[in-house]
Amino acid sequence: DERVHRRGSGEGTAKFPGGRGVQARPHSNMLVLRGLRATRDPLTAVVRVVTSSARDSEVRLSHLRGDHRGIAEILMNRVHARNSLGKVFVNELSKALDELRHDTNVRVVVFKSEVKGVFCAGADLKERAKMNNWEVDDFVQRLRSLMNDIAALPVPTIAALDGYALGGGLELALACDLRVAASTAKMGLIETTRGLLPGAGGSQRLPRAIGLAVAKELIFTGRQIDGEQAVTIGLVNHAVPQNAHGDAAYQRTLALAQEILPQAPVAVKMAKVAINRGTEVDIASGMVIERLCYGQVIPTKDRLEGMAAFTEKRLPHFTGE
Repeated sequence: DERVHRRGSGEGTAKFPGGRGVQARPHSNMLVLRGLRATRDPLTAVVRVVTSSARDSEVRLSHLRGDHRGIAEILMNRVHARNSLGKVFVNELSKALDELRHDTNVRVVVFKSEVKGVFCAGADLKERAKMNNWEVDDFVQRLRSLMNDIAALPVPTIAALDGYALGGGLELALACDLRVAASTAKMGLIETTRGLLPGAGGSQRLPRAIGLAVAKELIFTGRQIDGEQAVTIGLVNHAVPQNAHGDAAYQRTLALAQEILPQAPVAVKMAKVAINRGTEVDIASGMVIERLCYGQVIPTKDRLEGMAAFTEKRLPHFTGE
């Protein structure tokens, strides 16, 4: 299922200079790709190959092409429930993660909402109300494992927050390596306002991201903050003014992903392991982890390519070998 998106256009339509739209059909892909090559700004046109089989899936996996090759996207599209974390949504997200975990062609994963104004609204409380105590505990443990699976993806992950990220929605974003928010996006761990506490990793990941005292304040009060406030406390990496199309954070996320794409894949993966594992232990043990990760990079062809490119005063071309 291959679709072409241009910022501000409808799904499945590529807009080219002059305002002309071309509908992407199975037999018109070459026409679409020729048109895209004529577009100079790599961030204005995205060729997206959606690998999910069902159009009505709540979560779909896509792989970008052209200048964005190497970027995979988790597309969240539970419109009627604002991407809340229901059973079907969780099942489909888990399957997408399983596929990504073993895809060696992917260098960056972007989490993107297809529901305007919302990243993820958190728990599906209507669905939760029908569960007994044992079922609630079991399902929340599954959510906790899901967030751990996101955090454990071997490549960098970026959450594009163009709207509300509340409760479990912010926990999902916290499980990603990087976060980009629109300045108007609202986010918060609001569970205490519902008689709960963050149960899908938020009580652990938020303090590690922004510090103990500030995390406690946000969790104890259930306060919501916007993107501008989030960047000042280190909750997100970048905050950008929202645009007329409602996808400013996504556009900035693509730019950030493209900065990562040219770097040596094995080195990036090992850097992620070194940082994640090292911050869980004392610094002496962290140094041991760093050495082990460094040792994985030494025999790679990419290391030799990096040194050769430096000597020859050219850009390196890394293959992930």
